Amino acid sequence: MTTTDNSVFDGVCTCQFIQYRMESRPLFVHCCHCRWCQRETGSAFALNALIEAEKFVLLSGTPEVVPTPSNSGKGQNITRCPRCRVALWSNYAGAGNTVNFVRVGTLLEPDRLPPDIHIYTSSKQPWVILPPDTPSVSEYYDLKAFWPQASIDRIKAVRARNQSNPT
Repeated sequence: MTTTDNSVFDGVCTCQFIQYRMESRPLFVHCCHCRWCQRETGSAFALNALIEAEKFVLLSGTPEVVPTPSNSGKGQNITRCPRCRVALWSNYAGAGNTVNFVRVGTLLEPDRLPPDIHIYTSSKQPWVILPPDTPSVSEYYDLKAFWPQASIDRIKAVRARNQSNPT
């Protein structure tokens, strides 16, 4: 797999059984410092690129969906490789299956998607130094205050299509 188009992002699990493609730039990229993300990743934060499911393509392999508790109490579905067990993306109750939260570290070129915002910084590890030019909030945030208008328009369009075509 190679990435030639600047708006295409390919990803893979560690064993390369699962390969996927994001067919556009993500809606937004979160760097979440909540304790749940710290525990689930075994690291200081989770870095997720939010992308419409309709712009996400599974290229090879059959992943496993693992229902997992979340801080909201509504749970999330973490999609993992059934062989190497790497978490590739999640779907949360609020967005359902319409938006994938792709683990940026599974992209072939993760450095192309730095965070647009740091969230839940009230529980970040004290040794993590946040860049001063990237927005950060102590908990979650108001989407309209931080997302680019083009991303807001994209998510509205997805929601409208899903309401007119419920499955």
